[in-house]
Amino acid sequence: MKILVCIKQVPDMESRFKPSGDGLWFDETDLAWRMNEYDEYAVEQAVQLKEQLGNEPELTVLSIGPDRVVEAVKKALAMGADKAVHVQDPAAHQKDSWQIASIIAGYAKDKGFDLIFTGMQSQDRGSAQVGVLVAELLDIACATTLVGFSYSDGVVNVKRELEGGLKGLVTLQLPALVTCQLGLNVPRYPTLPNIMKAKKKEIEAIPVANLLSEQAVAPTAGFYPPARKGGGVVLEGDVADLAQKLVGILREKTTVVR
Repeated sequence: MKILVCIKQVPDMESRFKPSGDGLWFDETDLAWRMNEYDEYAVEQAVQLKEQLGNEPELTVLSIGPDRVVEAVKKALAMGADKAVHVQDPAAHQKDSWQIASIIAGYAKDKGFDLIFTGMQSQDRGSAQVGVLVAELLDIACATTLVGFSYSDGVVNVKRELEGGLKGLVTLQLPALVTCQLGLNVPRYPTLPNIMKAKKKEIEAIPVANLLSEQAVAPTAGFYPPARKGGGVVLEGDVADLAQKLVGILREKTTVVR
């Protein structure tokens, strides 16, 4: 079996964000970076499957971006991936979901991957489109928002998270692609010995021009914080008086109380 996991390096969500000068992305000056959280679940599930099958499957991790994404790749290698592919693209943030999916499919199309894992979405853009687009481009089965996964005899059984707290059970024949939701598993922390081993694992560098020939179909037109709204009102005093004040404000300022 050959397994591919697609990961993305994203800004740490605790960072202080502001738009860049061109108004098309974040100002990256003071940002910290990490592996996309959803992708950590994808890596963990792939490693668990590899272990289930006696470590026989070959597990490749792929990431697109500038030189800094190698740090996220090394974490995936330390978690248990066998080798990695870094698609070198300093302008990856300018690519839309269609282009990113085209790059991944361009790499995977002739590699014979049996199973592809991705995160459900990225924490920075949150489009949740790349995984399903890759499956469509490769013409393989796809299931999204996984919160449960099992594999036996060439068949994948998954539990999907649906709206309203419902769950859906899906059976997939290989080859297939799945996108992973939070809570699917508990991603492992790389141990020091595995971190050291990861330094010796292969990271193949491929220029993005070798894989991408598609133009953007949904380019980013603008990127900005929401407009500031008016400040809140702080009410002080006796509880009984506060209740009356609150009702009066709701009647005057909203349609909640008539």
